[in-house]
Amino acid sequence: MFMQMINPLDNLALTCLVALIPVVILLIMLAVYRLPAWLAALLGSIVTFVLAMWIWKMPFGDGTRAYVYGAATGVWNVDWITVWGMVLFNTLGVSGVFENFRRWLIAQGSLDVRVQTMLFAWAFGALLEGLVGFGYPWAVVAPILISLGISDLNAIRVAAIANNAPVSYGALGAPVIALAAVTGYPLLKLSASVGTIVAVLALLPPWVLLYLVSGKQGMKGGWPLAVVGSLGYIAGQYPVAVHLGPYLPDVTGAIVCFIALFALLKFWQPKTILGYGGVPVDAAMARQTQGHGLSTGEVLQAWMPFVVLLIVVAAWTGPWSPLPKVTWFSAKAVACSSLAASCDPAKPDVSAVFKFAPYVGGSAILASWIAVAALLLAMGKLKYSQIGEIFRRTFHQMWGACLVGVFIFGLAYTFNYSGMAASLAKGFSSLGTAFIVVAPILGFIGVALSGSNTSTNAMFGKFQALVGVQLGMPALLLPTLNSIGAEIGKPVAPQTASVGVSTSKFVRKEGDVIRHNMGWTFILLAYLIVIAIGCYLLRPAAMMMPAN
Repeated sequence: MFMQMINPLDNLALTCLVALIPVVILLIMLAVYRLPAWLAALLGSIVTFVLAMWIWKMPFGDGTRAYVYGAATGVWNVDWITVWGMVLFNTLGVSGVFENFRRWLIAQGSLDVRVQTMLFAWAFGALLEGLVGFGYPWAVVAPILISLGISDLNAIRVAAIANNAPVSYGALGAPVIALAAVTGYPLLKLSASVGTIVAVLALLPPWVLLYLVSGKQGMKGGWPLAVVGSLGYIAGQYPVAVHLGPYLPDVTGAIVCFIALFALLKFWQPKTILGYGGVPVDAAMARQTQGHGLSTGEVLQAWMPFVVLLIVVAAWTGPWSPLPKVTWFSAKAVACSSLAASCDPAKPDVSAVFKFAPYVGGSAILASWIAVAALLLAMGKLKYSQIGEIFRRTFHQMWGACLVGVFIFGLAYTFNYSGMAASLAKGFSSLGTAFIVVAPILGFIGVALSGSNTSTNAMFGKFQALVGVQLGMPALLLPTLNSIGAEIGKPVAPQTASVGVSTSKFVRKEGDVIRHNMGWTFILLAYLIVIAIGCYLLRPAAMMMPAN
């Protein structure tokens, strides 16, 4: 059996530097040479495999199996979800249902820029992130904000900052699913730990958004919007993350947030209607309303896909369902950990596992799409001839992201199986409990350069878990901070920005957008570090694994 080497170069600092080579090369190819993410992940995985065999003496056969099992996990556990999520989103777009939903939503907002920001950037952005992610919330929300009088650059920043909190559950939970795959920790427990910190993190962004669009005075006059917006999202996100898993927290958070904001606006309105910059809106203009021109049936049709998605996925993936537990095939490559005091060949410490569970979350999304498509066909909103266009559009959008899933998980599994992650963990554990400050920063840097929370969790998730074990910290804490640090870095990720600016005049000017987003992103990162320290000191039990 393969025994990992903790310090193959007899110098732990040098060993750690060599172990960082794949990460550095991957990030340089993405950030400096701007290679496509799938190509950078492929080249990075080749470098990782060569170093694993050459320096860490990983056997070729065992390493190949670990890489293949990782790639297969990327396809089945992540790509299978994101593809069907995009198919569902494109079905709503091709059928016109999404446009009706957008029109209806715009008609609900008053001319007050604070109300518009909370409805469109915060709640609607969370809904889009929960369904598809990949920068699409920026691309869809920013034009709405621009049409409402916010300048292009500031509209993109508002959309990006609003997109922070939902990212860990973006694309129907793909980042948390990736984190569970590489760490081996239970999916529901990781979902709950991420949800706990996200719930605290989500208290701040609505206040930032009000300040960005209306200044200090606007924030003072519109504070109920921030309170209800944040608590509404948390009320929908937190219980679902804790009790159902990572697939729907953003969707339910967004829907409950909509309901809470609409209820608030029935009983409370800002005393002064403000436009962008906190400028009062003329009283005559403030009385104008924009109708959506939709019948009651069309409004119900616009909401129908989200209701179907919630019902099907909750019934399919909830703890009461036996479907996710069904496994048809399982394979693994095993090894003895370099961090373990001893190795029992009957119970190896390290394993690269692939399980073919046919009824995973992606299959639930597929079932949801079938139900939605059938209903839209029956209603005459969708034609059979349009289904081909839906799949062609999805392939064009997703083929690169799917290849990233293959190569980044192959890279991550090789990195972990060979012992490279364990060597890094041993080196970084010398920081002691101060590493709790470093953990979210690593996630922030990873996503800022790779553009993907899912990829960042695949790369650093196991390493963070191993550092936590070395330091005796609550098992879930550091992987959770990695994921949430990554979500905060999204506004400065070039790849995310390239998608986010695609519907604005800042196409191919991502640098301007990133610089504009940078300051507030650092403030949110500092806020996360404070939350992390508080969680560790005051509520460590929330991040602990249950005793067997």
